[in-house]
Amino acid sequence: MFLHMGAMLKISDISYSVEGRPLFEGASATIPPGHKVGLIGRNGAGKTTLFRLIRGELALEGGSISLPKRARIGGIAQEVPSNEVSLINTVLAADTERAELLAESETATDSHRIAEIQTRLADIDAWSAEARAASILKGLGFDHAEQQKPCSDFSGGWRMRVALAAVLFSQPDYLLLDEPTNYLDLEGALWLENYLVKYPHTVLIISHDRELLNRSVGSILHLDERKLTYYTGTYDQFAAQRAAQRAVQAAAAKKQAAHREHLQAFVDRFKAKASKAKQAQSRVKMLEKMTPITAPEDAARVVFSFPSPEELSPPIIAMEGVSTGYDEKVVLSKLDLRIDQDDRIALLGKNGQGKSTLAKLLSSRLAPMGGKFTTSSKLRIGFFAQHQVDELYVDETPIQHLMRERPAEGQARLRARLAGFGLGAAQAETAVGRLSGGQKARLSLLLATLDAPHLLILDEPTNHLDIESREALVEALTAYSGAVILVSHDMHLLTLVADRLWLVKDGTVKPYEEDLQAYRKLLLSSDKPAAKIKEKAKKDKPKPAAKKLTRDDILALRSEARKCEQLVEKLDGMNTKLSDKMADPAFYDEPAHEIAKWQRKHTELSDAMKRAEQMWMAALEKLEKATG
Repeated sequence: MFLHMGAMLKISDISYSVEGRPLFEGASATIPPGHKVGLIGRNGAGKTTLFRLIRGELALEGGSISLPKRARIGGIAQEVPSNEVSLINTVLAADTERAELLAESETATDSHRIAEIQTRLADIDAWSAEARAASILKGLGFDHAEQQKPCSDFSGGWRMRVALAAVLFSQPDYLLLDEPTNYLDLEGALWLENYLVKYPHTVLIISHDRELLNRSVGSILHLDERKLTYYTGTYDQFAAQRAAQRAVQAAAAKKQAAHREHLQAFVDRFKAKASKAKQAQSRVKMLEKMTPITAPEDAARVVFSFPSPEELSPPIIAMEGVSTGYDEKVVLSKLDLRIDQDDRIALLGKNGQGKSTLAKLLSSRLAPMGGKFTTSSKLRIGFFAQHQVDELYVDETPIQHLMRERPAEGQARLRARLAGFGLGAAQAETAVGRLSGGQKARLSLLLATLDAPHLLILDEPTNHLDIESREALVEALTAYSGAVILVSHDMHLLTLVADRLWLVKDGTVKPYEEDLQAYRKLLLSSDKPAAKIKEKAKKDKPKPAAKKLTRDDILALRSEARKCEQLVEKLDGMNTKLSDKMADPAFYDEPAHEIAKWQRKHTELSDAMKRAEQMWMAALEKLEKATG
């Protein structure tokens, strides 16, 4: 019932249940060859199960899955073994045909067979394989020296990277990846994103990383209500189509209003803190262009409610010439850093450069070795990292976890706290071991913020969180009145949350003056020396003297900003009226061409809103520059 001949991956009318719970009922989809497809759906919907069905590891109850004859399917089932084989040889061995041909070439004596082997080795480009394997390992964070070391020298998380390198190197016809960025850092995730775009065969990737789903795939396969629907386009295009299909216009209008408030709040904050430099300006520009589209799932269930700390006098942490490390070994030195309570700082830098060391220093889990390190006397710090999720008590319920931390609080209050992090009555009484990864992460985040910290340090907070939860986390961090230090491979989260960037590199930490897109380009640029020369030439070029603005110029800028604001308000009023009309069930009784006409008007109005907001933001920025 599993494999049939065909030219593409065809899923036909499949049914499958787990413990009596149907995951698929008459689900069908066709994946054209060579397409890059993002498989999305709620946590627990059955995405990983679909991969196992495609690989033939599970038997279908009904329907069929057909693949081209002799198609090779590849994916990462588990980390590579902890053995004495070097990383480079582990990856090279993944191309089994090459390995077998090379082994046979050592023993073959028949001249015809030797010629066949050499011809085939040339056909599969066997002689450049080592360079290709080394390039993949380098992209995933292993330098040349590390590539020669045995697998046993590396932890499980790093061996997962080796397993990913091996499957990428073997270039299967169907590459099935299940949340691969969960064990990558930002640098590795950006490399993978770029690599997948150029991958020569079909890719199916389960991911909640919105940036990856917008950059690396050209189609979305949506698993919802036990059915599969194939959409052409990126995740944002899918979300827009889905929202239109379900006619959630009233909800969309509310979200749009919230988005405008978010923009305005940021503009106000930007005006008050002009020192935020390029990342802040870049974020303003990015927000001008973008209306975030929340996925059309039931977002009401997706919440985070961080408690608000009281305000402390700035700075909350200051360092002058600080050094830190382990035992006698200095890892970071010459640290001259300052954190205020309204800071949102992303830590950049490759693994092994000291991001975790800095996080430990900031959270007082590592002492300074030298220099002047001062903190506010009342400073409370919250810390979240993936290992804390693994340290929860698996036999206890979330309510029991909270009772241990807050024995004097009543059950009603504790349940309200859990609800504030999207853990309802059912989850409150479920043993942690039976909760999903996302629910465990929510509980850990709740415990980390229980004391209303003035500084919240988040190390990869989005692992196991679905797209809707990530959007909710962005909103919660935007509303949060404490400082945030963020380490994440999720570019979407970093772009929306961080307004300062610190680069951890060469044994120290310095503010990174460019924005995240510039950092992305820097990492993906193969011609880095040329980029540096160009940058230096740009810096050496004398800047033209700024033209002094007159009082009339400033008045004109103020007038322009006011006109733009009035236009936004006018369009907003029109949009609200149109959304109200389309939210009325009676609207859908009208003829199809009438409905289509109003939907087109709604789209045009939304586009006009975006342009008007962009003009308004640009006018405010000009005014800000002019008035200082």
